[in-house]
Amino acid sequence: MKASVRMRAVLVSTASAGLIAACAAQPSDDDARSRAEQIFRESFTHGNQAMLARVERQDEVQALCSLYRNEPPREIAAKIERTQAATIRFPAQGKLMGDWRRGEQIAQSGYGMRFTDPDTKRPNGGNCYNCHRIAPQEISFGTIGPSLYGFGKLRGSGEAVQRYVYAKIYDPQASVACSNMPRFGHNAVLTEEQISHLVALLLDPDSPVNR
Repeated sequence: MKASVRMRAVLVSTASAGLIAACAAQPSDDDARSRAEQIFRESFTHGNQAMLARVERQDEVQALCSLYRNEPPREIAAKIERTQAATIRFPAQGKLMGDWRRGEQIAQSGYGMRFTDPDTKRPNGGNCYNCHRIAPQEISFGTIGPSLYGFGKLRGSGEAVQRYVYAKIYDPQASVACSNMPRFGHNAVLTEEQISHLVALLLDPDSPVNR
């Protein structure tokens, strides 16, 4: 009996030592974070370096949204919206609506928004269907953002609405702090001309969105 008790004690002691050794072998939080960041950077070896730079070096708005986990206090949210509204650049020629057909192509294209896309001169897409329902013929779309089907039919296509839609695409944080929507114009993901084509997609009466 005594031998059995001693044997169990030895087994427990051995198991405990093994467990302690295993725990000691686990990387620290700092080591794990460093390794994760290394893997993240390596995944961009052939990807869009501008996107990587924005992730590694957050601007003030990104840092605030990260700090407050996208739910900043009211005064911080107001500051974000105010400062971002001041950065919106409307087309110099004043034309806010382009060609809805080109807008549809931009909405369908996800090029440039994925970490595997090479950093070339090929135009970026908006990847709009990733978050929104837009034209009715597209049956694959995301639901992170609201449905935009019938947007222009409901809101019209006057200048005020054009400016609102353009600004929303250019920098959505000008109206909703820490919005999930990318700052397409602010971060030069899309050009002013491309944004005007997306405005047309949503507002032009001839666009499939409004038919």
